[in-house]
Amino acid sequence: MLLEAKDIRVSFRKENQTRLFGRERQEVLHGLSIDLKEGECLGIIGESGSGKSTFGRVLCGLLAPDSGTVRLDGLNLYGRLPRVDKARIQSSISIVFQDYTTSANPRFRVQGIIGESFRALRLKGANISRETQRKETIELLERVGLDESFLTRYPHELSGGQLQRVCIARAVALKPRFILLDEAISSLDAATQIQVMDLLKDLRRELNLSYVFITHDLTAITYFCDRVRFLHNGSFVEAVDDMSRIGDIRNAYARDLLRAVMGIGIHGAPDPEAEARMERDEEIGTPHGDVMHVQGQVLY
Repeated sequence: MLLEAKDIRVSFRKENQTRLFGRERQEVLHGLSIDLKEGECLGIIGESGSGKSTFGRVLCGLLAPDSGTVRLDGLNLYGRLPRVDKARIQSSISIVFQDYTTSANPRFRVQGIIGESFRALRLKGANISRETQRKETIELLERVGLDESFLTRYPHELSGGQLQRVCIARAVALKPRFILLDEAISSLDAATQIQVMDLLKDLRRELNLSYVFITHDLTAITYFCDRVRFLHNGSFVEAVDDMSRIGDIRNAYARDLLRAVMGIGIHGAPDPEAEARMERDEEIGTPHGDVMHVQGQVLY
């Protein structure tokens, strides 16, 4: 097993304390557990505030949980490790964030943005010459569908899809085994989303990468992932290990998510309330593909 998380619990200090100088905390993740195999893509879907990005930070070593363990290749991510093992774990993980405009330094050219990964590798002892770095940077750009002419461009000279491809190239430059995709395509238009997901599929096949794909977009999950976990209020409420049987889910929250996506059938008795909502939306012209009704809430 490449990545394994067991019984992850995370809490934060409450802003409104009942006592002066109080230390009350609110638990936001309630005993989450997942496993990720080599070369696999696991999707985690949930509404805003469900805790999916917090869980992603725990999986990448950015937020220590209150309890539970995260293991990568059998090594405890938050345990005391020799420097060699810690460096190996750090180089095995990479992240692609949702907001590519803030994750890329606007003062850096593309070659400098990707060069951040090479600087990180040098800090861990890699011997990479400038000539090798330039050659590998061009190869990375070509892998993500760009060419050498992009090396000297600034972020503001790129489209959203092009800049996200640069961020993907930067993530791959670290030669990771596991990449966390935290809403990595959510801010792109529909056509560009498909292009980026196809690119990520190709990279996964060529480089034997593993992904944890965090999103609120169920259509992207069904197109891109091998398995999926539904996250609601800090707990997994449904697990699907065979995407061809996603219509067989039983949890009410997960079924509401599926009903919000056109073209995905759900086995079982029809839900009159959900059908009535759909009819009302059609009367006022609400686009079902962009709005999800979940337990009385409307998610954009």
